[in-house]
Amino acid sequence: RIMAVLSDTQIKERALKGMITPFVDKLVTKDKQGSVLSYGLSSYGYDIRLSPSQCLLFGGVQHGICDPKDFDPDILKETELHEDERGKYFILPPYGYCLGVAVERLDLPRDITVVAVGKSTYARAGIMANITPAEAGWEGHLTLEISNCTPLFNRIYASEGICQLLFYQGDPCDVSYQERKGKYQNQPAEVTLARA
Repeated sequence: RIMAVLSDTQIKERALKGMITPFVDKLVTKDKQGSVLSYGLSSYGYDIRLSPSQCLLFGGVQHGICDPKDFDPDILKETELHEDERGKYFILPPYGYCLGVAVERLDLPRDITVVAVGKSTYARAGIMANITPAEAGWEGHLTLEISNCTPLFNRIYASEGICQLLFYQGDPCDVSYQERKGKYQNQPAEVTLARA
C-alpha cells in the first residue's frame, strides 16, 4: 500500500483513541485576548503548541564544542517567559537557536509516522521550526528545535501553534520504534537533550 497523508477525519478518529493528547478538534485562530498563531486540527494535519514551561537557548557558554555524542547541558540556558497583551512569549536573539517542548503528547500506532513542517507566519518572520520524524510506535512530547534566521530579536509564542504535523499511514512496520527501544521513547513534557 502507498503511504498516504491522513485527513482531518482520519486524524480525529485516531486522536480520540489517544494518538494526540490533549486534542483540539478544530483549528483555533482566536482566543479571549485576540488572534493567536493557529493550533489544533486542520484539513490534513495538526498544529501543535509550544509549551510555556521550558525554552532552552544555546549560549550558556561562548566557546567550546557542541558534541551530540557527549552533549553538555551547560551550553544551554533557560529563557524567560514574557507576557503582554498579545500573549506569552520567549525572545530568541539574532541567529539564536533554542529547544522547546510540545504541549501535546503523541502515541503513534505502528502504521503511522509523523513529519513536522514549519508554520507560514513564523517562516515569514524568519523563524524555522524543525522536528525530526516521529516514527511508528513513538510515544511522548516532541522536543522542538527552533531557529531565528534573522539579525533581529524575534518572539516565539507559548501555548500557540509552532509547527504542523503531517501524519503518514502505510502498512504496519515489522519493528516499531517502541519495539526497537528507541533512545527518545516516552519523552516527558520537558526538553530531551541529544543522546548518543
